[in-house]
Amino acid sequence: MRLDELEKAMQAGELGAPLKRALEHQIQVGEFFGAADFVPVTQAHIMADTESLGEAGVAWLESLADEGAKVRVPTITDPRGTDFAKVSVLRHTEHMLGLERRTIEAFKKLGVLMTDTCINYQTIQSPARGESVAFGDTGVVIYANSVCGARSNYEGGPSALAAGLTGRTPRYGFHLEQCRRSTVSFRVNFEPRTLNDWGTLGGLIGRLAGDYWQVPYIEGIETQPGSDALKHFGAAMASFGSIAMYQLAGITPEAQSSPSVSHRIEEKDVRALAAAYASEREIDVVVFSAPQLSLYELRELAALCDGRRFKRPLLAVTSPQVKPDADRFGFTARIEAAGGHVLAGMCFYQSYAREIAEANGWRRLATNSAKLVNILGGYGYVPLLASMEQCVDAAQKGRL
Repeated sequence: MRLDELEKAMQAGELGAPLKRALEHQIQVGEFFGAADFVPVTQAHIMADTESLGEAGVAWLESLADEGAKVRVPTITDPRGTDFAKVSVLRHTEHMLGLERRTIEAFKKLGVLMTDTCINYQTIQSPARGESVAFGDTGVVIYANSVCGARSNYEGGPSALAAGLTGRTPRYGFHLEQCRRSTVSFRVNFEPRTLNDWGTLGGLIGRLAGDYWQVPYIEGIETQPGSDALKHFGAAMASFGSIAMYQLAGITPEAQSSPSVSHRIEEKDVRALAAAYASEREIDVVVFSAPQLSLYELRELAALCDGRRFKRPLLAVTSPQVKPDADRFGFTARIEAAGGHVLAGMCFYQSYAREIAEANGWRRLATNSAKLVNILGGYGYVPLLASMEQCVDAAQKGRL
């Protein structure tokens, strides 16, 4: 790879051992993907939950911090593995909590901002069209590429941290114009109405495209989606198909041309995918998470909770940026008055989901997130996909 003078200085160790190792890691990634050089990035976003890091990963972060490494560009974090204010609800062990505390301290020493969110495009700073970034979370990347017109690949945890330290990332994939052109076309004869509709449609498109390098072009939708709809749409598409970018005709900024139609999607196709996650009607827990909830989603949820009393636990997961406003507007109090819990800064499936299921006796889980149902089967749950209103009804009645 071609290196500029600053990159050569990093490689030579002139700016310290941590930057030398970070750049060498990035060179290996770049050479694997055929990158000719690096592209400067304006911000980085790191997935580093302790369930994935483990003891070895946390110790590695601590060693970098002890060497005095500091990020060069604004660097933020994906959700953590717990909400320390809700430990009694989640039943995390002291070992889990200890790893979380150590990770947080290491990141702080590195200069990383502990935003703990997967909706940074709704709460921190949405990247602008053409802006090159180094984002980790799949839902964050697909939203940035598709809706914002920014440029990012899926950056693994070490690669995202390396980008924060060096201020650049290898120029391959979705940093290149030729990789951002549509490759497969979908004609949708269905108007999504609810967030779970948007998520299910996104999941179906992701499954049919099925390849990181595919860029679906989607036409036929007349409904004007808002940010929350596009959030669920993209997060599910990325989860079901590893898709990093889509083009929605008349909506997303780079939707310009369409290849010949490869797939036609009817309402029955969307309903069939949703029905695959409705094998049981009894439920043990309701979870709204993955992606974290916006303030508007929490407002809608609070209205649905008014006058109810839940038989089953209901968990609503949001970002640390949204939670204070939810408190201030009374949304948190209304949800918790019904017996629900509003959690901040975490993600359900990154929070030792299998262990908390065993600790709480949870197996059958209802959610309106298509992304979440696609993931949770691997953690021993039987997930059920439904609308927010149906999920709230289930929390009250104990069944869908």
